[in-house]
Amino acid sequence: MKLLLDQGLPLSAATLLCDAGIDTIHVGEIGMSEAEDSDIIQRARDEGRVVATLDADFHTLLALDVANTPSVIRIRVERLRAQALTNLLLTVIAECE
Repeated sequence: MKLLLDQGLPLSAATLLCDAGIDTIHVGEIGMSEAEDSDIIQRARDEGRVVATLDADFHTLLALDVANTPSVIRIRVERLRAQALTNLLLTVIAECE
């Protein structure tokens, strides 16, 4: 699985997830920290990534476009530190596999 972490999630979590074997980038690493949600969705779609975000708008945009990609993991716990977010995402990934 390949992840794209949205703004609002810890940048350092991308490194922790990569260290755990998950191909992960953060929007801040690729110059997209202020990008529109639709642009982030397109980047994830182009690269075959799953978006991890705090933002509920991603699901709305996908529904309005009747899109089936990319997948989105909405994190509903705010202010998670990098390790806690990493642990949560690793659990979600394991459950989905």
